[in-house]
Amino acid sequence: MRIFVYPGSFDPVTNGHLDIIDRASRICDKLVVAVLVNRSKTPVFSMEERISFLEEILAGRPNIQVLPFSGLLVDFMREQKATTVIKGLRAVSDFEYEFQMALLNKNLNPEIETLFMMTSINYSYLSSSAVRELACYGGNIRDLVPEAIVDRIYSKFKAR
Repeated sequence: MRIFVYPGSFDPVTNGHLDIIDRASRICDKLVVAVLVNRSKTPVFSMEERISFLEEILAGRPNIQVLPFSGLLVDFMREQKATTVIKGLRAVSDFEYEFQMALLNKNLNPEIETLFMMTSINYSYLSSSAVRELACYGGNIRDLVPEAIVDRIYSKFKAR
């Protein structure tokens, strides 16, 4: 069984993330969407909220599982019996960082492969931080995130 892992903070999940999830899920038997605790970032949405968003949006897709993780990606992958990391790229600047991470992971576990997927041109400008910034000021995020979570994103910023 080919198990791939798509790690990210998903704070919040965007249509760009979903583009990568959709495409990656077609080339593996199981895709684990790994929601990470990133010690260098303070998320706006809790781990529970981020997982809830993803589970709701991805419901009914039997080959996709959403799980939290912290620590080393290679350890998480070993636990999941996964062989491949999926990384979405928007620009050359993303590649430099992700290439370094791929080499570090390969050094830690030579069995792990990293597959880079270019995002759809429709989402090349899109990031979770851009969505958060727009939502904070009441800007239109409807074409940037799944419709099912738009109101909850706006509510989060109204409550702040």
